[in-house]
Amino acid sequence: MPETNLLGAELPELERIVSSLGDRPLHARQIYGWIYARRARSFQQMTDLPAALRARLEASCSLAYPRMLRVDAARDGTRKYLLEPAGGGQVEAVFIPEARRITFCLSPQIGCALDCRFCHTALLGLTRHLAAGEIVGQALVLLEDNERRIDRLPVNVVMMGMGEALHNYDQTLAAIRILSDARGVGIPIRRITLSTAGLAPAIRRLAAEPVRPRLAVSLNATTDEVRSSLMPINRRHPIADLMAACADWPLSSRERITFEYVMLGGVNDTARDARRLASLINRHRLKAKVNLIPFNAGSGLPFAEPPAATVKAFQKDLLSHGVSVSVRANRGRDIAAACGQLALSEAEAASH
Repeated sequence: MPETNLLGAELPELERIVSSLGDRPLHARQIYGWIYARRARSFQQMTDLPAALRARLEASCSLAYPRMLRVDAARDGTRKYLLEPAGGGQVEAVFIPEARRITFCLSPQIGCALDCRFCHTALLGLTRHLAAGEIVGQALVLLEDNERRIDRLPVNVVMMGMGEALHNYDQTLAAIRILSDARGVGIPIRRITLSTAGLAPAIRRLAAEPVRPRLAVSLNATTDEVRSSLMPINRRHPIADLMAACADWPLSSRERITFEYVMLGGVNDTARDARRLASLINRHRLKAKVNLIPFNAGSGLPFAEPPAATVKAFQKDLLSHGVSVSVRANRGRDIAAACGQLALSEAEAASH
């Protein structure tokens, strides 16, 4: 019989597995804590479990972390990880250090099916969805490998790596529940952000979840014509539907939706675009902030990075219309770890 990988199992599943092994389900809570909070790599480390249960777990289950194939370190301290998940294939995750926090950029899929024209991951197409344990495993690898770098800084998680998180809805949400559980990995849910290209029905489904991350929407255009040319998903879920779903998103008093806006030189970066973007946000009375992301040029895609003056003028226009806005710093650009650059190497991609 193949081994059952317990990495990614939530507590009810662990209770079922322990019962199937002929032991009391109460031990599942101990196993859950060992796997996620204490990050045990073997069942023999779980010293408060009965020896017979440990032996049965050893014989029938595994704790299969993603295998670390390579780490690239950027000049700014960003680290890009090439990982081999338990189910095979290769995926990338990114560690981003900042003065007051650490950010993990995790991937919910190998590749992506949405074919956004400005994103390198889109060039791969979709290889497969990742299981919950393969997503959680990325975070555990980054925690383990960067323990000294993290020290006591808080860790943020962004589901902004390879793939569309809401296209792999169930596994992504299971991973988020484990990551945010105080008995699990213990990253507060307010520090976890899910980014989507705009799957409006899934946004509405996510809004009803009892454990709900913060929402970031990759908007990138202010008209359906331009957005559909950049993001084919817009033909199924146009801007009006997307903004309506965002308007219904429940927000705490201090929470805002983030609209990510990749600025493409001469495509979506005019003063008229800025005014339309402000109008979209204000017309729907959204508590929102805009994150401007200058395109990372120089890698073969047919777009240009806008001049710094254009980015600054766009930001100023949004501010003048009462929209909160920031410009994302390009981190890890020299190792192709910045926004939209996760695409594996040419040789790695060819193996999928």
